[in-house]
Amino acid sequence: PEEEGDMLTKERLEGLYRELRDRSVLSVYIDGGQSDPANRNAWRVRLNKALADERRRVEAEAGDDVGAFDAARDAIAAELGKYDAFLPAEGWAGYATSEALHHGEEVPVPMPDLVRWERGLRAAPYVRALKQERVVVAALADQRKARLFTYRAGELSEREDLIADLDFGDLTDATSSKRADTQAGYSGYRGETGTDAAQRLIEQSAARLQARLVGIVSDLAGRDGLVVFGGSPAVVSALAKEAATGALGGRIAERPSLHLHMSEAEVKEAVEAAASELSRGLQDALLKQVIDAARSGGKGALGIQAVTEALREGRVDTLLVTRALREREGDLVDRFVGTAFEQGAEVEEISGAAAERLDAEGEGAGARLRYTT
Repeated sequence: PEEEGDMLTKERLEGLYRELRDRSVLSVYIDGGQSDPANRNAWRVRLNKALADERRRVEAEAGDDVGAFDAARDAIAAELGKYDAFLPAEGWAGYATSEALHHGEEVPVPMPDLVRWERGLRAAPYVRALKQERVVVAALADQRKARLFTYRAGELSEREDLIADLDFGDLTDATSSKRADTQAGYSGYRGETGTDAAQRLIEQSAARLQARLVGIVSDLAGRDGLVVFGGSPAVVSALAKEAATGALGGRIAERPSLHLHMSEAEVKEAVEAAASELSRGLQDALLKQVIDAARSGGKGALGIQAVTEALREGRVDTLLVTRALREREGDLVDRFVGTAFEQGAEVEEISGAAAERLDAEGEGAGARLRYTT
């Protein structure tokens, strides 16, 4: 079985989907977003009712499966037994067969209340949680010092282990020594004063700091991570310009209002806001690309029928669905997502204005394609 407790990455979810695709699986999702003490056990009441309803359905449609269903239900119940009242997160997701609990975890985003016993696990509701696994790298810097953070699945960590060589400290001694080496206030460079030499040393140190910082940030962000630069305006601009020349283009937020002396709580709030804005921008750009391509006969599909055909032909590179479509056509979206996983395609549940546009213009479904027919 999978390790319980850690959020699934896309790769782990795909692997679990493939592992269980030919087996009967109990998929359970719980909305845990309650704060009223009077309703602290409301999620458990809803869950018990949903489990009872699903058991009656199984008994009516496939009576021989009841024993296996009961075993899977008991595995889910045992994992949830550690929660006395409130769930400590926005949601919970778990998958069990008659033999074992294969995964169970707290999820930092709201989940729908859903209980389903069927062939293969129900993956579609989990897609919206996958973006929480996308790392956000935040770097706050001025000419002499940097602080580095990573944010993932609702947790912020300051990466002091990676910035030991990103702090040039007080350059007073170095610049004083440089001036002391000059005669009559001049450096060894023709026409350069001691003050000019000191400033040149500071600028060279800052350039090394910035180059090193961009390299570390790029490594941490990887293929799809987001980046937030904060600190002195000139440094933020320089960092963003250098980073944008590489693979980070389009995934960078400049926030010169952030500063080196912010508390971790302040950094977390700012990073969450910047990441949300970046994600919306990326979704808007992706949807525009899909719509434009679909309408011009290019590598785009728009609408349920077109997406169904593209998935059947193995042409989907990135599947787009909306929450409204998933809630309205849960079985359909789960087939879409499962087929996309089988083909190694990316899957995005888009939100906000982009979702509204896709609902209006594409019935809640679209796809970027690998090739056209």
